[in-house]
Amino acid sequence: MKQLLLIFLLISTSHLKAADLRGRMGVGASNQLANEVPAISLKIQQTKTFALGGVLGFRSDQEDTIYGAGVKFYRIIFDEPQLNFYMAGLFAAQNYVDEKKDKVQSGYQVDGTLGTEFSFTGLESLGFSFEFGLSARKADSRGATLQTLGDQFLKAAVHFYL
Repeated sequence: MKQLLLIFLLISTSHLKAADLRGRMGVGASNQLANEVPAISLKIQQTKTFALGGVLGFRSDQEDTIYGAGVKFYRIIFDEPQLNFYMAGLFAAQNYVDEKKDKVQSGYQVDGTLGTEFSFTGLESLGFSFEFGLSARKADSRGATLQTLGDQFLKAAVHFYL
């Protein structure tokens, strides 16, 4: 199913159109937290080239409460008629269940990424993002790690702009 959706998006890129989002707030979803907790994502386009965002997610059950919260900064590098290309930085605090110690531990995540956000013609208020880059994180029993990222829009973010 995911492959069919990706093929559809690649074929239909001729119908993409970037929107001027200055002063608008995007509300949506992101799965970028390293502790794998889905998050609510907010993004406010401050100026033509700068946006400020945040992510917040949690999962609570009888045994544990896992959370993640962070701030994200976006800088648009350049825009094209159909896409906005940007660089972004994510700084997040989170916790996770340490499988070795069987208890909740505190962690962090610092991401530096390049990405793009696009919208379809007629749906300019709906933005889809792709990102790639590097992440320094401590979010599992392996301890601190440095790794590459490649997030498609179902993981990076989908925003509805008000």
